[in-house]
Amino acid sequence: MTDQGHGGAAQPVPAASLWRALSQAIAGSEADYTKISLNRAIFLLAIPMMLELLMESTFAVVDIYFVSQLGASAVATVGLTETYLYLLYSLAIGLATAVTAIVARRCGEGQREAAAVSAVQAILLGILVSLPFCVAGLFFSRELLALMGADAWALSEGYRFTQWMLGGNVVIVLIFIINAVFRGAGDAAIAMRVLLIANGVNLVLDPLLIFGWGPVPAFGVEGAGIATTCGRAVGVAVQLWSLFHGGKHIRVMAAQCRLNIRSMINIAYTSLGGIGQMLVSMTSWIFLMRILADVGSVAVAGATITARLFLFTLMPTWGLANAVATLVGQNLGAGQPERAEKVVWKIGYYNMAFLLGVSLLFFFCNEALIGIFTADPAVIAVGARWLRILSYSYFVYGWWSVAVQAFNGAGDTRTPTYINLVFFWLIQIPLSWWLALPRGWEEDGVFWGVFISETGVGLFTLWLFTRGGWKNAQV
Repeated sequence: MTDQGHGGAAQPVPAASLWRALSQAIAGSEADYTKISLNRAIFLLAIPMMLELLMESTFAVVDIYFVSQLGASAVATVGLTETYLYLLYSLAIGLATAVTAIVARRCGEGQREAAAVSAVQAILLGILVSLPFCVAGLFFSRELLALMGADAWALSEGYRFTQWMLGGNVVIVLIFIINAVFRGAGDAAIAMRVLLIANGVNLVLDPLLIFGWGPVPAFGVEGAGIATTCGRAVGVAVQLWSLFHGGKHIRVMAAQCRLNIRSMINIAYTSLGGIGQMLVSMTSWIFLMRILADVGSVAVAGATITARLFLFTLMPTWGLANAVATLVGQNLGAGQPERAEKVVWKIGYYNMAFLLGVSLLFFFCNEALIGIFTADPAVIAVGARWLRILSYSYFVYGWWSVAVQAFNGAGDTRTPTYINLVFFWLIQIPLSWWLALPRGWEEDGVFWGVFISETGVGLFTLWLFTRGGWKNAQV
């Protein structure tokens, strides 16, 4: 780590100072991120944000590690269920994107009470959003799986996992939204600790409920759904306590816990672009999984495991990108657009360097990585091929994530939506379908379709960022 102060040349930071900064980042800092040096601001925010997203991805990796021991049909059930969860994620992350932008802008302007009011309205809005998914999961789980081409085992046994994950989805939504409040305010360390606790609960309950132990029966794949839901529920309880009692940059008072229609409408309006960009990308994934289901359960299982590894390795870059959203929002609120732009370029280079290293790992160790989660040679072969294809342009994801978060942090959530609409719906889905089925490339056709479209969208989004229009967005 180096420190530039407010304009001097970068100077190496002594190890003792680095350790103090790391401790401060993990514990939480009361620093004003619009005034301290950029390197220090990035460090204090990015470290807990990276750890937070690492914890978020750990949910998926832990679940798939244990579920994979139940066979390809169980893994496929998890993968098909997640296609519907991706719709939920699109709403939750879209709301979270708006919440981060609004809270960060208000904090940058010094209006922390207004930020707290926005936090309360976001929570109420999140609860409303979760209700339709809850009803669908509890009463129509078999039908939802059948629609995605699930096999007979999933329809007779695996549907219980879907019931738990969709029926209890409110805890998923609130985890995203309340952590977005903390990130926007600069309390990223709290968001990190929430997911650390939630993951600890899930890690203990997963093997216990999936395989059984002593008087605890073996629930199979359903146990993974119970464990994940319980872990996230504990996380939400910790979030709410922290929001009312433990925040360094934001704290909600009892008097603010009432409906504020104007604030809720502002959040909903700002979130439309964020929801749109997530819906486009997530529904694209649903179509891809539907294409893979026509190829077979082995293709779905291999793609599901690979997607977990893909998301796991992207978590550090998304953590850094989340720091972009907070710093862009706060610095625009403080009237410092040039400083906001510098953040994006700095973090973009950090992300590129990291993902180049991951690319080498994917290229040379793809079979070993997939083999951690399954012993099925057919599933390993499918997953290994996708990792190898990903490795060819993986670094582009690093630039894509920071450019998108620059738009989102500024409050311009609609531009990434239009970009995603073109590259995912008009290019990725038809190209993947054509290569996989009419051309007969099967799962490889989907993988190459993803490679072409997502490399293109990353480069185009970065180019559009350089035009600078995001600096004039209002929230």
